Amino acid sequence: MKEFTIQKNDAGQRADKFITKVCPALPKSAMYKYIRKKSIKCNGKRMEISQKLCEGDVIQMYINDEFFTNAEDSKSFLAAPAKLNVIYEDENILLADKPVGLVVHEDESGTPDTLINRLLHYLYEKGEYDPEKEQSFTPALCNRIDRNTQGIVICAKTAEALRVMNQKIKDRELHKQYLCVTVGIPQKKQARLTAYHSRDEKTKTVKVWDKKNSFNKTMITDYRVLKENREKDLALLEVDLITGRTHQIRAHLAHEGYPLLGDGKYGINRVNRAYNVKTQALCSYKLTFDFTTDSGSLEYLNGKSFTAKKVWFEEKFFE
Repeated sequence: MKEFTIQKNDAGQRADKFITKVCPALPKSAMYKYIRKKSIKCNGKRMEISQKLCEGDVIQMYINDEFFTNAEDSKSFLAAPAKLNVIYEDENILLADKPVGLVVHEDESGTPDTLINRLLHYLYEKGEYDPEKEQSFTPALCNRIDRNTQGIVICAKTAEALRVMNQKIKDRELHKQYLCVTVGIPQKKQARLTAYHSRDEKTKTVKVWDKKNSFNKTMITDYRVLKENREKDLALLEVDLITGRTHQIRAHLAHEGYPLLGDGKYGINRVNRAYNVKTQALCSYKLTFDFTTDSGSLEYLNGKSFTAKKVWFEEKFFE
């Protein structure tokens, strides 16, 4: 028999969700059977599958040890370095500046060096996370950024922060701004661009249209020219996404005649080679919390903005 006392990070979730996390090898059919037969109890009484757990509840599980998490497997993140570029951190969240070339989660390459593993290793060394002490919660990333793009990633250090932040992202109560370098200097120094977007699943690229049709979607992009390098015919732009389409910045600016430097899909390869830039010059560099609804324990973040301190292409071409 194993016994779990529900902690702060475990509270508020359904019983079956908690059981799945502490017993990842337990089939759902077996879990429901154990609950019906009272082999899994809450506070010594029969448990309902959908009941919400409260802090202090005691879960007793009379099942085989083989179904529980292996302690060694839970520390696989130690294979990644604990190196993080931290922009901001408190007891609830951490904002990391993800460098170009680092994936956020494991991909087909199978590398253990991912942003999430670096985060867990970092928190483990600080004594803020230990998988042997946490029962069902693991610090998590709230947003994703492509391997070849630099930018701010939000990391939730508590279950409450993860719940609130995920809802705020869903409700579009966070404002992200981007920096990019275009090949060619836009004639208008500030503009709102509107076009229409469709995605090709086979080629993993998008097409931009000037007119609406039955299968494309409206795409709106705001930009402002911050700096110009007339010698190299490059411009540094700040971009706001009014809509959030796949590859929106890259495809939309390329459609306007100003592709991103280093972009292998929508850019100009001979120019990329000339400047020896192999990844798109794009960075999600600024994040503002703009909460319009209740934000619970994260209310103190409302109205605050955070900015990446060093953007590689700004230093290289505009300093």
